[in-house]
Amino acid sequence: MSRRWIQNPNRCADEYLDGIEDFIEFARRPNPGATRIRCPCRRCNNTLWETIENVGFHLVRNGMIETYSIWNLHGEQVDHASSLNAPRVDNVEPVVDPNDQVMGIIQDAFPFASTNINQEGEDDVPTPIDSAKFEQYEKLLKNANQELYPGCESFSVLTAIVELMHGKIKYRMSNLCFDYFLGVFKRMLPTDNCLPKDHKHAQKVLHGLGLGYEKNPRLQKQLHVILQRA
Repeated sequence: MSRRWIQNPNRCADEYLDGIEDFIEFARRPNPGATRIRCPCRRCNNTLWETIENVGFHLVRNGMIETYSIWNLHGEQVDHASSLNAPRVDNVEPVVDPNDQVMGIIQDAFPFASTNINQEGEDDVPTPIDSAKFEQYEKLLKNANQELYPGCESFSVLTAIVELMHGKIKYRMSNLCFDYFLGVFKRMLPTDNCLPKDHKHAQKVLHGLGLGYEKNPRLQKQLHVILQRA
C-alpha cells in the first residue's frame, strides 16, 4: 500500500484520513483484540502505548513520524537493504491557516460550488444545483467569513462554533451544560457578537457539514486538527 499520505501536510485531506484508517487496521492485525498500540505520532514517537481512538486523534493532531514508512514496530517485516537506502525526511511542521482549512471542508461538503465556476472563456453549461443545498452552502460561507465580533481576528463565527462543539463532544458535556457556558461566553463578549445562544442554534450552523457535526466521525477528525493548529 502507498505511504505517500504520511508526507501530506494537509491532515484534513481524505488521503491522509484514509491512510490513518489503513495504518490502524494494519497495526491491529497481529493482535485483533488489542485495545492499545504504539503511537507513531511525532510526539509519542513510538515510545508510548495509546488506545486505538487516541492514536487516530494523535496522528491527525501531531502527524505521523515522516520517516516511519516501514511499520516494523507494528508487525511489518523489515527489508534492511531498502531501509538503509531510504531517504531521510526532516519533520517540518507546515503552517496552515485554520480558516482556510474550514473553507476547504466547506468546499468538500459542497463540491458543486467549485465545479460550477467556469474558467474565463469557457462556455460549459453549469450543473443544476439543488436550491436547499445551495442555501446551506451560502449560510456556511457567510459564517466562515463573518468575524465573531467586529475586529476579532482570531475566530470567525464558524471556527468559534467548531471549537466549542469539539470541546462539548470531547468532554461529554450535556446540552444543558453546554448551553450554560455558551451563554456565559456570549455575555463576556462584546454585545454585538455573533455567537449562537445555545446548542440548538450552534448545531444548525454546522448541519450543512456532513449532515451534522456530532454524527460524522470523519468530520470530527478533520475539524479536530484545525482546532489543534489554531
